[in-house]
Amino acid sequence: MNSLAEQIKSAALHMGYEKCGIIKISDMLGYEEKLNERIERIPEVKPYYEDFYSFAHPEDTYPWAKSIVICARQYGKYYIPEHLKGMIAKYYLVDSRTDENSESFQDSLKFEKHMQDIGIKTATDRKFGITALRFAALKAGIGLVRKNNFFYTESGSWVYLEAWLIDKELESIEIPTLKKCSEYCNICIKSCPTSSLSEPYTMNRSSCISCLTTWEGWDMPNEKYKEQIGDWVYGCDVCQDVCPMNKNRWKETEQFPFLRELGEQISLEKILKMDYTFLENVMQHKFWYIQKTDVWKWKTNAINAMVNDYKQQYREYILDACNDSNAKVRKMAEWAIQKLNLL
Repeated sequence: MNSLAEQIKSAALHMGYEKCGIIKISDMLGYEEKLNERIERIPEVKPYYEDFYSFAHPEDTYPWAKSIVICARQYGKYYIPEHLKGMIAKYYLVDSRTDENSESFQDSLKFEKHMQDIGIKTATDRKFGITALRFAALKAGIGLVRKNNFFYTESGSWVYLEAWLIDKELESIEIPTLKKCSEYCNICIKSCPTSSLSEPYTMNRSSCISCLTTWEGWDMPNEKYKEQIGDWVYGCDVCQDVCPMNKNRWKETEQFPFLRELGEQISLEKILKMDYTFLENVMQHKFWYIQKTDVWKWKTNAINAMVNDYKQQYREYILDACNDSNAKVRKMAEWAIQKLNLL
């Protein structure tokens, strides 16, 4: 490792990143083969993955780019309000990618500025990643991907990845020391509620609860997997929570900015009572996988969770939802009334 690579890595660790590696742009070429393998296994995911081919060739968009700096940062350290566990996936509750109040977001800005200050040109995409993050992290040797498809470091899967393209040809590769998944372990596969995780190292996006409660879920009354979604309203943690390699890895030692206050405003009942201004300006700002035009999904997802684990206290909220201003919410409420025989 040359001195510039060492300086970058040292700065990343100083800024709070758990791991940092650097790979050459050419190391991403193998990602195209991985996409082809995924599509061959599950052909129906092809429309979702076609845009990802550009991740294998970032130099097409950024011809000046020569290397990729890839970092892992632990997020499994924050206090999670108990009533939100099993309703909203933990990552989204402490997602710092666009949260300017978070220390992680500010450290990301400082780290990028540091690279620029020492004469390095950079490019990044904090929301979705500027290249295939897990593949890049694998190539850099800063961890490994387990059978549930999540990237792991010594902190388990409770880490997120960030990458920067840089205009210097550098390299810093580690040799991961993590114990690999046992060939006999299939707990995550057996536990997946929708069997989206049908075999090791693959996943059917069209049946994943995290997708069904965010990107998808346009017609919840007729959704094939609505019962399997269970209590989840936004995201899913099942395959990570059951993983033996995640045991005791989450340590609730810190408070994430304003999460406690926001958590007090969220419950299934409160979601159904939320006005659309709050949904668009507060909820969507925090949980941005649901677009502003689609914030009605919060209500259809909440009704679905109520039906899947019905309590008498939900009745009045479901009945009131029949008067919601959004037709999709009204349709979902009417379906729930019939399903539960509430009239």
